[in-house]
Amino acid sequence: AGLFFWKEIDKYQIGITTNSCSTMHKLASTPITMNCFEFNKLSDSNPIAEIIKMHRLSTIDYLERLRKSYHEITNKDIKNEIWKALIEDLPESWLQKRTVTMNYENVYNMFNQRLNHKLSEWSKDFIEWCESLPYFKELFTDD
Repeated sequence: AGLFFWKEIDKYQIGITTNSCSTMHKLASTPITMNCFEFNKLSDSNPIAEIIKMHRLSTIDYLERLRKSYHEITNKDIKNEIWKALIEDLPESWLQKRTVTMNYENVYNMFNQRLNHKLSEWSKDFIEWCESLPYFKELFTDD
């Protein structure tokens, strides 16, 4: 999920453990492409869709150039500056892998709080995941 999603799941700390595939360790290891981000599909009726697409492509190109420079530069101080810029300028839509461990009480609480959330990652994806869990419907719905 994108960093914006993980910021919100971090709200639920009681009885939940997370383990991330660290951005600090993985960011420079592979090329930065469009597939590294969680971007919603833009509708054809959006009057500024083209501007948004151009900005996204420009940002990805910039980040990839930073990443390549990070590998090419040998001066440690400059390399650290490039790394810091790469981390600072990384968009919230950057996909990060995490393992989350929680119990059904946590899931039920999150399910109810996020059922009608404006982010589809919560209101659709997370809700569908909850409903797919063994015994979730039997335990928590009237169906």
